[in-house]
Amino acid sequence: MRVLVIGSGGREHALCRSLMLDPQVTELHSAPGNAGTAEISTTHPVTATDPGQVTELAVRLAADLVVVGPEAPLVAGVADAVRAAGIACFGPSGEAAMIEGSKAFAKEVMTAADVPTAKARACVTPEEAAQALDEFGAPYVVKDDGLAAGKGVVVTGDREQALAHAAACERVVIEEFLDGPEVSLFALCDGTTAVPLQPAQDFKRAYDGDEGPNTGGMGAYTPLTWAPDGLTEQVMREVVQPTIAELARRGCPFQGVLYVGLALTAKGPKVIEFNARFGDPETQVVLDRLETPLAGLLAACAAGRLSEHPAPVFREGSAVAVVVAAENYPDTPVKGDVIEGLEPTADAYVLHAGTRLADGKVLSDGGRVLNVVGTGPDQETARRNAYELVSRVRLRGSHHRTDIAR
Repeated sequence: MRVLVIGSGGREHALCRSLMLDPQVTELHSAPGNAGTAEISTTHPVTATDPGQVTELAVRLAADLVVVGPEAPLVAGVADAVRAAGIACFGPSGEAAMIEGSKAFAKEVMTAADVPTAKARACVTPEEAAQALDEFGAPYVVKDDGLAAGKGVVVTGDREQALAHAAACERVVIEEFLDGPEVSLFALCDGTTAVPLQPAQDFKRAYDGDEGPNTGGMGAYTPLTWAPDGLTEQVMREVVQPTIAELARRGCPFQGVLYVGLALTAKGPKVIEFNARFGDPETQVVLDRLETPLAGLLAACAAGRLSEHPAPVFREGSAVAVVVAAENYPDTPVKGDVIEGLEPTADAYVLHAGTRLADGKVLSDGGRVLNVVGTGPDQETARRNAYELVSRVRLRGSHHRTDIAR
């Protein structure tokens, strides 16, 4: 099987790593890729959000399967164009990807499907925003209605900060605050059938103790030994199946991975958000534990034959990922610094996110630069192994959280 992975982040390196280990995969390509994917796949320059460019590349490579990693290409209709060219694609249509592309659309789908979630109001004017903030009260939750790379959400007790974020966005969704630990669950979908992967937890705030601004995610771990029994089955029954049924009813069946971000409230799990792709950095730990070959699972989703594929199996033990971020992230990150100390240890390895190659050296080229993944028989051992390798990485001005999976 010739597989082409679209994207350039840590999620895409994790996908490439898992696909490389799958004996079904005879050729692996990534576009545009990064310094890490270049070590295990053939990289190609491409504008990931350009459906024509991606499709032309897939045709030229005679790809058997295209895997679209990030959300922006999906919303731009890349998966539609690839499928129209007769090539199997793992990733929802542009219409179905609006489950992430528009928070208001997601709320509309959840309401129609009777999915448990926070009460919300879509707001355009400052007056509407102020009224919604007063209705729900503090802590205030204000979400940019469009794509914002995981950084469009403000949760604050400061009403003026909430109003300022609303004013900076063309349209926002303001919600009631959901209290309780957060969980991420990925469900592989073929338009009709859905199967869950192992739940994970990520850490959105930039600094230790969940302080600082929201980011795209500063670390993650799996499994969640503390999660309630039957949580995955409950979420599949109450959230995932009703959602994909509602999307199919609307004529936009969902083929790809539905990311469900949950809060485990006192009244049960409620949806914080949907994403139309693998979450980052949760993917890095979930795929590390996945024992079932990845290519067959993704191809079954693309072909609408997931019900015929054996359920995913996961390895024993734990995985912990720690993000090493560039100086000044999550604001404008400093780029172009040399990175050293990337060699794996016996129980930890590095996945590249914001990197590029220049004159044989690995340089920083994004905000979240690296994901360091540690593994072990239990969470504490995996955590220790991850941080041991983090301590060896050398990147001027970089920072990371020290409390991931603690």
